Amino acid sequence: MARKTLKTLFHMGSGIYKEEYQHRFQDEDTLHLPVMIGENQAFICQTPEVYRKIIAIERTDKKINTLSASLPGIAINQFAERCLIDEILLTNNIEGVHSTRKEIGEILQDLSANSKRDRFVGLVTKYYTLMQGKKLMFQTCQDIRKVYDDIFYEEIKAAAPDHLPDGQIFRKDGVEVQSPAQKILHKGLYPESKIIQTMEQSLSVLNQDSIDIFIRIAIFHYLFGYIHPFYDGNGRTSRFISSYLLSEQLNPLIGFRLSYTIKENISKYYEAFRICNDAHNKGELTPFAETFLEIVSISMEQLWKTLSEKKLKLEYYYHLIPNLPNAEQKSVSELYDLLIQAALFSNIGIGREELIKVMSLSENTVRSKLKAIPQQLLIQNIQKGKKYYLLNLEETDKLFEQDD
Repeated sequence: MARKTLKTLFHMGSGIYKEEYQHRFQDEDTLHLPVMIGENQAFICQTPEVYRKIIAIERTDKKINTLSASLPGIAINQFAERCLIDEILLTNNIEGVHSTRKEIGEILQDLSANSKRDRFVGLVTKYYTLMQGKKLMFQTCQDIRKVYDDIFYEEIKAAAPDHLPDGQIFRKDGVEVQSPAQKILHKGLYPESKIIQTMEQSLSVLNQDSIDIFIRIAIFHYLFGYIHPFYDGNGRTSRFISSYLLSEQLNPLIGFRLSYTIKENISKYYEAFRICNDAHNKGELTPFAETFLEIVSISMEQLWKTLSEKKLKLEYYYHLIPNLPNAEQKSVSELYDLLIQAALFSNIGIGREELIKVMSLSENTVRSKLKAIPQQLLIQNIQKGKKYYLLNLEETDKLFEQDD
């Protein structure tokens, strides 16, 4: 039988509500946190369910690492960029912010030329740091503010300066989280001194090595939403921080999958927040930890399944290369290889400049090799004046269907 939340026990009118709270809070395996949720000290029970999910995450991570190592490096990089674009689309979508794959893709392809005031440049740049393996610090409130500034400051300054943080570090006024029907769901902490104090306490939990890292990530994700330190951008900042922390512990691709899975499980995600925010749940954060870890576990399984399917398709199309037009030429065969990878793993294809670099050929030679591929088999995309190529797999399939 599923373990009932304290909130549920209270509303059931159960006589064991107070007894169960004392039992959970005083259990020798309970983690007591230096944070108050309302009038109650936060705590988390290290339930078997929490550790089942952690074990599942770690097992799937091993499978993903083995699978990733068997795939071409170019394909993995292309897939990471594709997932990055989807992650940004979905983290925006969760907050009701509209963006397009083309818009994000163009920013990603030319980060150096974009103004920080342009929409989403800060967000794309920050997620791109995950691909580069850059280290970030989350020790102080100033570290949190720096992440926020890097992602949002210039953009908000240009579009809605009254939404910028106006306190010493965070916001100085109150803020409410409302439903689409304008119902108040949660009030962020207030005043700023309380925001700073609780954020410092939350960061101390995040950096407490005696607690399992995945539990710490889950707890901090909840506490960030509970504190709600900014007027705008809280959800996206929190999801980025969690993505970064997960990518440090697991295969880096998971850093570009969290919002996708949250979006698929958005009702459970918000319900976990509502349960733990409720005063009758008396500061127990176990329901959120279990939900968050379940979302991470699902995300890992989906990542492994997606990569597995792509590897099978990659092997299938590799097998066809010798029978493709002009593939007897070694350089054309190599080109087919790269175009198949682009079709399966990339967002828009492989750029001409990258083809020149990878194949160690001149621009004229690459152009001539592209002409050796029948027009119906080659898809060409143009983004910001640059050309990208991929193999038309649908037309390739038709070619071999005719031979059957």
